[in-house]
Amino acid sequence: MSMLLALHDTYSHVVAQIGNPAPEAPPAADKVMKVGRYFTWFTMLSGVTAITYGGGRFAWEKWSGGRVESPQMVAGAMIGGVTATSAGTIMNAIVGS
Repeated sequence: MSMLLALHDTYSHVVAQIGNPAPEAPPAADKVMKVGRYFTWFTMLSGVTAITYGGGRFAWEKWSGGRVESPQMVAGAMIGGVTATSAGTIMNAIVGS
């Protein structure tokens, strides 16, 4: 038991010397954030393009009287958009806590 107390005293003394470092950004954080912003814009642009294309195709299928498959495309684009936009919130909830 005395050995355990000696270890506790030693480790608590070492941990007390470490201190509380101040947070700072990593060396290339600004470049990583820039790439992240580009990726966000690309994701939003591709989502809008997919929904627009699916809507145009839906109108074409209704007008020509062909088989209607485009509502699945629009639904897939919307589900992808919801997933892409909620990814940041989900990661903040997981990593932030």
